[in-house]
Amino acid sequence: MYAISLGDDGAELRPLEPWQAEEFLAHLDRGRAFITRYIPFGSQVTDLDTARETLRRYAGMRAADTSHHHGIWQDGKLVGGVLALEFDAAAGTCEVGCWLEPAATGRGLVTRAMRHLVDWAVDERGIHRVEWVAASGNEASIAVARRLGMHRDGVRREAHLHQGVRHDLEVWSLLAPEWRAARARTAHHDH
Repeated sequence: MYAISLGDDGAELRPLEPWQAEEFLAHLDRGRAFITRYIPFGSQVTDLDTARETLRRYAGMRAADTSHHHGIWQDGKLVGGVLALEFDAAAGTCEVGCWLEPAATGRGLVTRAMRHLVDWAVDERGIHRVEWVAASGNEASIAVARRLGMHRDGVRREAHLHQGVRHDLEVWSLLAPEWRAARARTAHHDH
């Protein structure tokens, strides 16, 4: 119904909704081993019913304004997404995250999509602190946090048990004034 262009390469940011369960399942099947290396995202989605149920749960969280999931499409194909979770407009805080199938990596899709999500959180919703939490070994995820201009707040040692491994979690963040200042600098350089 609506989509936000992420550039001139056919990439778009769109809402991810229950009616897209078949496409969501196919996407996760293509990227499951890659996507779940550091996070359990999508690991419970194994058939059409669980895909539909997961997307309904996301829709419920969107309705409750506690989490917002968005898909990234490349040339009409769902290849990943970005999300804002632990969304608390009253407190002015949220966490953001992402997932991507391997064929879609290396094109800056997540960074481009995340810029829209952070703009929305800061400008439309009054979010003051945006947090990014990633396993220390997840270099691609940490690279996005850096590209977004986030600061590394610290490391929660062995805080995340995933697939039998205790991962250190890095906490990165950006504050609304920093985001606005960086955006103003970028806009100034573009002219």
